Amino acid sequence: MKKLILAAVMAVSATGAMAQETVRIGTEGLYPPYNFINDAGKLDGFEIDLGTEICKRAELTCTFVQNDWDSMMPNLNSSNFDVIMAGMSITDERKKDRLFSAAYYPPATSFYVALKSDADIKGGLVAAQTGTIQASHVAESGAQLVEFKTPDETVAAVKNGEADAVLADKDYLQPIVDQSNGELVIVDQIALGEGVGGAFRMSDSALRDKFDTAIAAMKADGSLNELIKKWFKEQAVLF
Repeated sequence: MKKLILAAVMAVSATGAMAQETVRIGTEGLYPPYNFINDAGKLDGFEIDLGTEICKRAELTCTFVQNDWDSMMPNLNSSNFDVIMAGMSITDERKKDRLFSAAYYPPATSFYVALKSDADIKGGLVAAQTGTIQASHVAESGAQLVEFKTPDETVAAVKNGEADAVLADKDYLQPIVDQSNGELVIVDQIALGEGVGGAFRMSDSALRDKFDTAIAAMKADGSLNELIKKWFKEQAVLF
């Protein structure tokens, strides 16, 4: 009987260990080129490629989970996934309630974009996605923050007159400006944050360390820069 009990305990322990090696990566699917849904209806983008490569190097089995941006942290903390890879900028404020990996994209510029070059970005209405580093900056800038759930809604707010300007990552806004046939213009730019990284629960330092090891190796062999160039093209900011 003791042998049977011991065998059962070992089986449960082994199952738990294997379960720990299956990593669920939460992403938004709405923020190209970091993450988006492609024409085949699948998650795609820089962070999908990067997460797949990190998991391969770390010998982890990974799955991607699409999740709304504004519930990313609650679902991470509820263990609905194990890491967030969703264009999340590393900031001192965010470090208070989550662990970050090493930056896998360098600090990038954010653009103010509007319908006219003299839009009031200091005291007017400025749109930003809820819970982003840009929203925090607008709230502290003296302008009136208008928050939206998705990045597309922030741009739509400018086009339909709900906001004077939008503040978002350059890499997201530049293609939209380029394709607007002059309707949208870049008013100003600002550098925010410490780069983009993966976010983990405070208790998951071992998993974070595995990601860091893989990211460091990709920086060393140049493959991370190659992925950045693939997805960000002429807008790429390299390590």
